[in-house]
Amino acid sequence: MRTAPTASKRHLWIAMALTIAAAPAEAETIEVTIEKLVFSPATFEAKVGDTIEWINKDVFAHTATVKGGWEVMIPPKTSASMVLQKAEAFDYFCRFHPNMKGRLTVTSP
Repeated sequence: MRTAPTASKRHLWIAMALTIAAAPAEAETIEVTIEKLVFSPATFEAKVGDTIEWINKDVFAHTATVKGGWEVMIPPKTSASMVLQKAEAFDYFCRFHPNMKGRLTVTSP
């Protein structure tokens, strides 16, 4: 004969279900390739907490620069990254090659 779960067991199951449902979405790493003086993809979306990784395949340094904001230095044949801290849209460019442009829209998770 099986007995009904006690109130404390029911509360435990409810608490576990609420914890799982409230768990934040896992942060992602979004790769942006730099090759032949081009950011690819040039325009993309990400969420607060995601990491952007710029992979520089060129033989010279680049930056991901937001005028009046942040800058990420990306040495040749290597990568650099940053974690997105707040929701907003950014137009960015390479300080060394201003014709290189990208757009990043950051949304709340």
